[in-house]
Order: sequence, then structure tokens, then C-alpha cells
Amino acid sequence: MTPPRVVSEPVGGGPLARAAVEGRTPAGWYAARPKGAAGWREHAEQVRAQSNPDWLTALAPAFNAHGAAARRLESVAQGRGVVVTTGQQPGLFGGPGYTWLKALSARALADRIEQATGIPAAPVFWAATDDADFAEASWTAVAFDEEVRRLRIERLGFDGQVMAAQPLGDVSRQLEDLAASAGSAPHLDVLEHARHAYHGEATVGSAYVTLLRALFEPMGIAVLDAWHPSVRDAARPTLVEALRRAATVDEAVSLRSVAIERAGFRAQVARVPKLSLVFRVSSNGVKERIPMAQAGDVALQPHMVLSANVLLRPVVERAILPTVGYFGGPGEVAYFAQVGAVAEALGTPAPLVLPRWSATIVEPVVDRMLGRLGMTFDDIKPPHQAERRLGDRAMPPFIRDTLEALRRDVDARLNALREDGDGATMVNPSAIEGARHQLKFRVDRLERRYRTAALKAETAAVRDLGSVRAALMPEGQRQERVLNPLPLVARHGEALMDQLRAGAATHAAQLLGGA
Repeated sequence: MTPPRVVSEPVGGGPLARAAVEGRTPAGWYAARPKGAAGWREHAEQVRAQSNPDWLTALAPAFNAHGAAARRLESVAQGRGVVVTTGQQPGLFGGPGYTWLKALSARALADRIEQATGIPAAPVFWAATDDADFAEASWTAVAFDEEVRRLRIERLGFDGQVMAAQPLGDVSRQLEDLAASAGSAPHLDVLEHARHAYHGEATVGSAYVTLLRALFEPMGIAVLDAWHPSVRDAARPTLVEALRRAATVDEAVSLRSVAIERAGFRAQVARVPKLSLVFRVSSNGVKERIPMAQAGDVALQPHMVLSANVLLRPVVERAILPTVGYFGGPGEVAYFAQVGAVAEALGTPAPLVLPRWSATIVEPVVDRMLGRLGMTFDDIKPPHQAERRLGDRAMPPFIRDTLEALRRDVDARLNALREDGDGATMVNPSAIEGARHQLKFRVDRLERRYRTAALKAETAAVRDLGSVRAALMPEGQRQERVLNPLPLVARHGEALMDQLRAGAATHAAQLLGGA
């Protein structure tokens, strides 16, 4: 059976994310990325010296690791090694493809660091079950031929409730749709993992953690449950310090945001005046940002449950884990420009962010469709361009030639009017150019109507193009940002995983070398 094709791509993102990846941001916004084995060894040694040697003892219950993941964590703890981290908030059935790409990025770089420096290294996936964004956690998407279908769950708990406490409910219908999108797949174990994890007694967060552990632990990737009491206990000193220094931290974020705007970029995370970067969490798991005016008093309450916001979370992670680098997507890379300011205000080391690997999986059946269309993957990325090519190809040559001749004739005759000296004294040249624009617009509209009519006869090609778009550019976005990868893994198994691991390894090698 022909394996899928995996196409590596730049991680993309907005101007700030691209500038950060390319090293074009002002000094001090980001922790410097090490270069070469010697640079990574020096960085890892520094992280080891700054970290709590008993971190695994404290956090072992939150990992609850088994097999290859447990062995790798233990090797790091015993050898005073380091971890490469990544993470994501819960998504239904594990969320979109970039969840896997993040995890594989962390695994590949940990492997490279260990090989190049001799320092034990392990990948860690931070499952952000303390997140309260139900809108993001409540859906996933699958492709059915030309259709992209979003599978959703309804909120059963409270608004603002952490996903670790948000009830999941019955998702049997969504599981059926997930399995149906995989078709007659030969590697159904991944779908069985989803059925085991997503049961009626689970929460949105616990189901996510259970599934990721089943998928990632055999690859040596440990999954940390961020809402576990041991994580909250370990994070508490940093959160309390952030409350004590709330005004200093707020000023640092404000100044960095202004600097970002003045440099021509946009601050990824908007500052909320009068609110600290720390949440308090009620007994039912509902989060509320702590006002700065109350921050000092809350810091003195030992039994108050606290949680970090998005700008403080990487600082907390760096404080409780020996993290040499965090793999983020473009949005995360952008907001780490503000994270650095938070770390500086708290007097803690700035976390290092790394761009995750980005890729699109092209299945053999999709490749065959592209071949029938006479197109490549790049051809279908711009909106409407592929449809225009199909329509142009379907139009009779006589119509195409006649329309083009009509355009040339409009240009020629209007140019003659413009160049006529006597006429120029009677009509302003701008009137002629306005007429040119209107006439060409009408010719373009006529061509679109012919193209649309021609496309109606190309039913097979239109169907192929719809299926290709659903598979590669669902909803006009990158595949990795929308589609759930479980059906792909179910169809292709280790043949796909081997290619994904190889692509992530190439990306890690480039990062280790300083590229």
C-alpha cells in the first residue's frame, strides 16, 4: 500500500511570529536560541543548575506515566537531565493535527539533544486541563469526501469552568462520526483509544489526558495533567510571587506591548487594566481573574486555588520543570514576546520558545485526484484560483479567444481616443480611463459567467477539487489547524507515523544546528 506524502511547511503566522522565527525582533524580547551542540549543551547545563532536582518526585502523580514515557522521565531525573516541552488546551478527541505535530517536535528535539550533548532529555506534553475555553474544547473536524464536518458537544457544566471539571456527557454519536470518517481503516486501535477515553463519566479534560497518554506514551512522550493538585502545589510559589508583584508585572507587560506596537507589530495578548495575571478558582472549578487591588490579600490566603493566565503559564512551567525549550505554534511564538517581560519582572529565567514543525498529510487518493486535475498542492491553496483554472480549461477555445480579443479591442480603441489631440481637448483623460475600467469589468463578469457555466459540465473535476480542498485546506485553513488526525492514523498506521517522525527529526536537526 502506498504511504501518504507528508509536506513540511513554514509554521507561518502573523508578522511578529514570522519575525521571531527568523530572528528579526529587537534584542531582549525573546530568549536566545542556542546554536549547535555546544550551544545546546551550555543552555542545558544552565537549566539543570537552575532547576529543582526533585521535580519528578513532586510531579510524578500528575504524569502518572507508564512504559517508555516513564522510563524516559526517570532517566532524566536520575541523570539531572532536561525536558523539551509543548502543550495544548483540550480539544475533542485530541483536537486538530497540530497537537500531534507539537508532540513529535518535542520528541525529536529531545532525541537530538541527548545524542548531541550526552545530557538525558525527555519530551513532555503539557495538557492544559486548567483552561476554561469551552468553545475551543468542544469541537473537532473530520472530512467526508467534499464535506468538512464539525463534531461538537454541548456545555453541561458552568461557563468559565476548567476543562478538568467540565462534564463530558454522552459522545457516542460523535464517536460514530469519527469512526465513519476513517472508513474501512485497518489500524483501528487509535479509535478504540478514543472510545475508551471518551465515556460518559469523564470530564472534557480527563478524556483528553487519557487519550493523549494512550497515543503518546508508547512513543516516550509523557503527558502532564496541568490541573492535578501536585502541579498546582508546585506552581503556587510562582503564582503567589506574581500576585505580590502584580503592579510590577503589569507595568512590564504594558511597556513591552507598547514596544511591540511601536515596532510595527501587534501584541498577541491584550493587556486587561486593573487585572493581575493570576486566576482564583472556585470549588466548582470556575476561574476568575484576580483584580490587582486584591492581589496582595489573595497572596496571603494559603487555601485559595490559583491558576496562571496565558502569559504567566510558560514562566510557571519553566519554574517547575527543567525545560530547555517549549514548542509553540505561531500564536504562541508571538505572545512569548510578552512572556519574556513577565519573566523579567518576576526575576526568573525567560522561557525559550521554539517554532513547532508544520506539515500537511497528502493521502494517495488525494494525490491521484490532484493528478487528474493537473494540479499540485500549492495550486489549491489560494481561494478560487483552482476553480478558475478548471473553468478556463472547460471553456471552449472560441469563447476564451473572443473574450481576450474583446479586451484587446477595448484597449486599442480607448488608447486611440486618448491619443487623439483634438479629442483630448474635449474629454478629460480620466473619463477615458474610467470607461476602460467599466468596460473591462463587464468583460470580466461575462467571462465569469461563461466559466461558471462551463464548470457545471465538469462534475467529476469539481467533485475531485472539493474532496482535495476538504482534505488539504479544510474551511480554507491549513489541514493541521482543522482536521482531527485520528482517521488518518487509522487508515495508514505506522507508514504514516514513520514519515511524521522523520519530518519532525529533520526539523529538530535544523533547530539544533541553529537554523
